Amino acid sequence: MTVKPTYDMLLLRFGEFTLKGKNRNRFEKSILQHVRALLKPYPDVNILKEYGRLYVRLNGHPFEPVLADLKKVFGIVSISPVKVCPSELESIVSSALQFMSETSLAPSTTFKVNARRVWKAFPHSSQDMNHLVGSPLLRAFPQLSVNVKEPELELRVEIREDRTYLFHESIQGAGGFPLGTNGKAMLLLSGGIDSPVAAYSAMRRGLEVECVHFYSYPFTSQQAKEKVIELAGILSQYSGTLKLHLVPFTEVQTSFTGIGQDNLIITFMRRAMLRIATRLAEREGALALVTGESLGQVASQTLPSMNVIGRATELPLLRPLITADKHEIIALSKEIGTYDTSIQPFEDCCTLFIPKSPTTNPNLRIVQKVEATLPGLSDKLEQAVEQTETLVITPDQWASTHTQGKESVIREEWF
Repeated sequence: MTVKPTYDMLLLRFGEFTLKGKNRNRFEKSILQHVRALLKPYPDVNILKEYGRLYVRLNGHPFEPVLADLKKVFGIVSISPVKVCPSELESIVSSALQFMSETSLAPSTTFKVNARRVWKAFPHSSQDMNHLVGSPLLRAFPQLSVNVKEPELELRVEIREDRTYLFHESIQGAGGFPLGTNGKAMLLLSGGIDSPVAAYSAMRRGLEVECVHFYSYPFTSQQAKEKVIELAGILSQYSGTLKLHLVPFTEVQTSFTGIGQDNLIITFMRRAMLRIATRLAEREGALALVTGESLGQVASQTLPSMNVIGRATELPLLRPLITADKHEIIALSKEIGTYDTSIQPFEDCCTLFIPKSPTTNPNLRIVQKVEATLPGLSDKLEQAVEQTETLVITPDQWASTHTQGKESVIREEWF
């Protein structure tokens, strides 16, 4: 069924945070700011706020591109394109007839009218309105038949004092909590499939996320770095602005080679990453670390490995994908638009120096003892933090460089 784009408004409904009592106003304010930021490219549209809802007046603008952007706003559970008319019976009936004439109906379509009289002074009851609107539709469109239990099309009529809304679609939004309303976290972003999905999942739960990426030039390539910046750009479409910290990791990573503990290299490396990410988090005011780990996926993601690796930081470690399987993660990566970039075949530092038999059950005492014998490890960690480059990526900036080429974003000194 195809609907012509002649809607007047988009109705935005809020999600689970409406149950949060005194925090509700703060959450609604956060959504309003996010929506305003996303609507800047559409100067013709404006916002109407009511208790528990937002409306976006389209003012003649096609609804599809605006809808596509608003579906990325966390905290909005559903969106309905709406036709608006005066709250008078004659206007409501004529608008319903026009609404249906603009809808491509199958030769046999079941429907019902679901009227809701929010304005109690309106002279006809909700039940009366179902008949007063439905009967003219049945006479005008012979392909329609009534099915009140499972209709193929449900025309909803919401009567308020100053206007009446007509709509029949409820399109799923991003849901979750408004961005940043649950604090800030530092996310370890690799070039793989999992960590961008973890970033999206964390943001969807109301976290403001900053990303940290570790590179090991010359063992990792410029394309690998570009790939991560592109992933951050895609994620910035959901956050508005995204900080990406690029950490030179070569000195730290190579310090773990040649010490006769090849099976523990991944453990050492992951612990070092957490220590560096922790220092960056403390510097940036983030209160947790987020990783893309999924239980049992690789040797460093067994429960014993995660226990030993996680002991390297005192910050809470959040793992949004911990119980998700690979198929679920891939499906979400495709949905949010990161999959095609993630599968580009450019190596990152996590794929370097992988031993033939990495341990799945490291011993914390042995790991700590070996780390204590490595000369200058603490200084190398500190040096990596000091040499970290930080990019602030916005959707507009990313879209521009993505279209024109990436030369203006990548700087040679990063390599």
